[in-house]
Amino acid sequence: MDFDVIIIGGSYAGLSAALTLGRSTRNVLIIDADKPCNRQTPHSHNFLTHDGDRPAEISKVAKAEVLKYSTVKFLNAKADSAKQMEGGFSVGLEDGKYFTSRKLLLATGLKDMLPDIKGLAACWAISAIHCPYCHGYEVKNEKVGLLMNGEHAFEMAKNLHLWNKDLSILTNGKSEFTAEQTEKLKSKSITVLEEEITELEHQNGQLENIVFTSGDKIAFKAIYVKPEIEQHVNFSEQLGFELTDLKTIKVDEQQETTAKGVYAAGDCATLFRSLSIVTAAGTVAAVMINKALISEDF
Repeated sequence: MDFDVIIIGGSYAGLSAALTLGRSTRNVLIIDADKPCNRQTPHSHNFLTHDGDRPAEISKVAKAEVLKYSTVKFLNAKADSAKQMEGGFSVGLEDGKYFTSRKLLLATGLKDMLPDIKGLAACWAISAIHCPYCHGYEVKNEKVGLLMNGEHAFEMAKNLHLWNKDLSILTNGKSEFTAEQTEKLKSKSITVLEEEITELEHQNGQLENIVFTSGDKIAFKAIYVKPEIEQHVNFSEQLGFELTDLKTIKVDEQQETTAKGVYAAGDCATLFRSLSIVTAAGTVAAVMINKALISEDF
């Protein structure tokens, strides 16, 4: 085998795992295509010692720390195949090269599938946001919108009401709230707007107005959005592991997938996508991978 462990994905979970494995003197290869889901995010929050730092800067520091360990290698490339083989795994790259390892860690992240609304993609992770714990403080007490509908919108509005009393739910079509939910929202002065949205007017990703089909515009500081998600790279069929109903990779408490020897950590395996959580998951995965290798060799 070329390596003890190949890590596909070199963002926070992958780098965290590589650090632990490097300190365990394991030969590790990180393969990363340099397309993190938070590449538009100007500042990261709620991550101890890095609150307010740029995500790219956090990654830069983390990568430098990891690569101080001589047994860890980093390859900027896209892995497009992965398969099980005798004694481990084979990972293929777009250019035809391949590498082998005893264990495999997927830290490949998720892809956010945004509603097809003009301007939304440009605002994503800047003023079109998804998590109040990551971004809520920066827009507290401002006029914000919530682009959701039904049960999820109701629960999110309940949470956001802590940060924002001037809150409007934009259902982008007919409301799916129950009569009881509608009454509760009204009692909290939360407006429900059913008209369809045509555009988010913005300046360099900073939201200015939401434009509706009638031509009416309403100014908002930010808008919360719940995108659909997909695996950024889906090796489930090639490797034979299961996905959850939420489209994340199914893992146990040791971060191992349903395919033995294949582990997953970070966004690809959870919807709790804060940096602290995915970083911790990478550490857990690395400890469990190292433990498995020790058991096999002892």
